[in-house]
Amino acid sequence: MKIGIIGLGLIGGSLFKSLNDYDVVAVSASQQGDKIYKSYDVLIDCDLIFVCSPMNKTLEVLDKLENILPATAVVTDVCSLKSFVCKKKRAYCFIPSHPMAGTEHKGYENSFAGLFKGAKWVITPCFGKEGVELLEEIIRYLGAKPVYTTPEQHDEAAALISHMPMLISQALMLTAKDNPLALEIASSGFRDMTRLALSNEEMACDMVYINHKNIENALLKLYKSAGTLTSGDYPKIISEIKSIRAKMFQNN
Repeated sequence: MKIGIIGLGLIGGSLFKSLNDYDVVAVSASQQGDKIYKSYDVLIDCDLIFVCSPMNKTLEVLDKLENILPATAVVTDVCSLKSFVCKKKRAYCFIPSHPMAGTEHKGYENSFAGLFKGAKWVITPCFGKEGVELLEEIIRYLGAKPVYTTPEQHDEAAALISHMPMLISQALMLTAKDNPLALEIASSGFRDMTRLALSNEEMACDMVYINHKNIENALLKLYKSAGTLTSGDYPKIISEIKSIRAKMFQNN
């Protein structure tokens, strides 16, 4: 199997470094090296292609591939939002997906083999099941677990567990930045709560602009949950929360 990767940032670079048992080529404007090219022509005979471009450039890349690839080619993207890439059926076999993996760092220099081990990988086959088996094979090879859902359900869930937490992390930093004592005595709790404030700026902007409605709804739910904590049976609620969290991350 020949696999192509477009974009060698954190996700694309980690794919490039992890797919050691396959014939892999990459297209990158910024990176150089063996099996890394500038032209999309190297993708013509690929069986599977991962589009790892920034979200704001993904639709442009998907359009460009329609003039290059045969109808039999299987293409997936790795965007953290899915509805916006599902509005148009492609001339090739397109399967939108999203690896739930990453760090607060960006770029090829921070990519590494093994990034996807133990991660969930969301698949939203909105155009049919063709090519899904092939994509799932590679996902499992990378050590990730496929999870199937719709684009709309994915974007709503992503707002709750990824996009809203990032926004809150940034808001915490913004709130504390003008208090010198707070910045001086901040310790591990504040450090951990604000890790997502270090997120890739371009990716963060794309998430907030494209998924703002789901993020706004998530913030309203958060406000309601905070009210429940302060007005309800606090010890009981905290106990329930700990139980749910333990089940979510029992293997980590």
